[in-house]
Amino acid sequence: MASGLGLLVAGLAGCTGDTGDENEDSEGSDEGDLDLREANVTGVEAERVDGGYRFSVTLYHDDDGEEGYANWWQLETLDGDRLGRRDLAHSHGTRKFTRSSTVEIPEDVDCVVVRGHDQTHGYGGRAVLFALDSGATRGVKQGSEPTTFDESDCP
Repeated sequence: MASGLGLLVAGLAGCTGDTGDENEDSEGSDEGDLDLREANVTGVEAERVDGGYRFSVTLYHDDDGEEGYANWWQLETLDGDRLGRRDLAHSHGTRKFTRSSTVEIPEDVDCVVVRGHDQTHGYGGRAVLFALDSGATRGVKQGSEPTTFDESDCP
């Protein structure tokens, strides 16, 4: 497991600004490849805190383009068990935005999946696999039905 130091994976900013550098990965790393109709995870940061890990997740979605908006991000085990979810109460326009939540992670979990969700399309876009010990990430394009992963998929 990670030490008490924060694991920086992507630059972060507040609700109203851009979030900085993107996570680069071999599957959908170019923002031009993202389908903004879907809630894409573009950045993840985690810091070990009392009670678990404080995750800050950056989403990129076209909240201006349709009736629905990105309404949550979710943290899961590799086999799809939900560990935590951060609900989003309103649209954020068509820009990257970051929201945080503390999630308790079982001791035997070394890698988690972070997925975005929107009101119109459900799951889709880019999810991120996140290694708790190193902070390494791997972006994966997901379909409308969440898929499971195994340890070999982790960064």
